[in-house]
Amino acid sequence: MSAIRILGISGSLRSGSHNTSLLRAAAQSLPSGAGLEVFDDLRDLPPYDADLDVEPAPAAVARLREAIADADGVLISTPEFNGSIPGVLKNALDWASRPFPDNALRGKPVSVIGASTGLFGAVWAQAETRKSLGIIGADVLPGELPVGQAQHAFGDDGHLVEPDLRAALDDLLGVLAQRVGARDSQAAV
Repeated sequence: MSAIRILGISGSLRSGSHNTSLLRAAAQSLPSGAGLEVFDDLRDLPPYDADLDVEPAPAAVARLREAIADADGVLISTPEFNGSIPGVLKNALDWASRPFPDNALRGKPVSVIGASTGLFGAVWAQAETRKSLGIIGADVLPGELPVGQAQHAFGDDGHLVEPDLRAALDDLLGVLAQRVGARDSQAAV
């Protein structure tokens, strides 16, 4: 089996984003034979507008759709803005959901994790993201990883400090890699 390619998408644009840090921690914790590349062009996506959703798609949209299509699985890390999904992430999902139903996310294994400076670790945003992904047609994996008080969650090595959080991240990534492997096996049949 070839290497598993996971696309990481952070729902935060901030340069010191805790969610981008969480994706970097995930990249260090992936099972052997898997790699993670962070898509960092969300800032370039125009607001979704059906009038712009034509061929050829805007360049940033084409890059997003191609990155998702080329990945074996997707890992989304989201902060929570006002109890929900950040607008920039929702916008990216709206662009990625087109053309419906044959979009790049359709059937793609996706896990959602999140970090916030509050106590609850973006659990509402994770739930809203999973809901949108399900409607889009992604293969949304169950489970969440809420990283609360994210400003204290990462060590100097980039890993999560809490052993329980680190183990939960490892488990979630293992499930994602297994789902990708099972999907690849079915496709080969």
